[in-house]
Amino acid sequence: MDLGLKGKTALVTGSTKGIGKAIAVELAKEGTNVIVNGRKLEVVQQVVAELKKKFPETTPQAAAYDLSQDAQRQKLFKAFPQVDILVNNMGIFKPMNYFDISEETWQKFIDVNFYSGNALAKFYLPKMLKDDFGRIIFIASEEAVMPSGEMPQYSLTKTMNLSLAKSLSKLTKGTHVTVNTIMPGSTLTEGVQQMLTDMYKNTELPETEWESDFMKHHRPLSQIQRLIRPEEVGRFTAFVDSPYSSSFSGEALRLDGGLVPTIF
Repeated sequence: MDLGLKGKTALVTGSTKGIGKAIAVELAKEGTNVIVNGRKLEVVQQVVAELKKKFPETTPQAAAYDLSQDAQRQKLFKAFPQVDILVNNMGIFKPMNYFDISEETWQKFIDVNFYSGNALAKFYLPKMLKDDFGRIIFIASEEAVMPSGEMPQYSLTKTMNLSLAKSLSKLTKGTHVTVNTIMPGSTLTEGVQQMLTDMYKNTELPETEWESDFMKHHRPLSQIQRLIRPEEVGRFTAFVDSPYSSSFSGEALRLDGGLVPTIF
């Protein structure tokens, strides 16, 4: 299906691996010119080269900036003053005991997972409104509405994303600009794979059973009883980025495999 994204420019933060890279790939597949972001130049350039090789009709570009730092964000704004699509995907997570979380850790998670996306939205949204077209998406998590208790510092920031996206959507009323949140359930990214390794490496459970055991004991409400794959999030995000998703605005779009109970 042609999503009508050919020639559009999209900035996907944290797009050198995991969900971010999957989103970048799906957008490039649709003919979008993707701005690839990450902190390490060589890694960013590698992903840019991959996209260019697979989708030669597109023009991917490198944006090697640590967007949790204001000075780095200013460099990004100067290099890329306008985009059609902004996907605020960059984020960090780590299972932690609430009583072990320091003030510095709380602040770090807020800086990376919330303030960075807020700053980018504040910069790009006025330009989208002027052009009467744009898409801003925050990649949150089911943790935004149903915290597991395993990483409260992460859950907090994802709830903040949800609230901010709703507030920003109010500024787009009557335009062709939309702001939405996508809430994937637990997804098999490199980080989650490492988490599984840390959890099970000293057990007798075979690696082939780690995923099912994790879902059974840590995500028992999931209807699909498996981890979501990054490309599934990528495909859905590409659709929400497209002109065909114009009826979505201010929405918290769930992609959690039925993990969050629905009350009718």
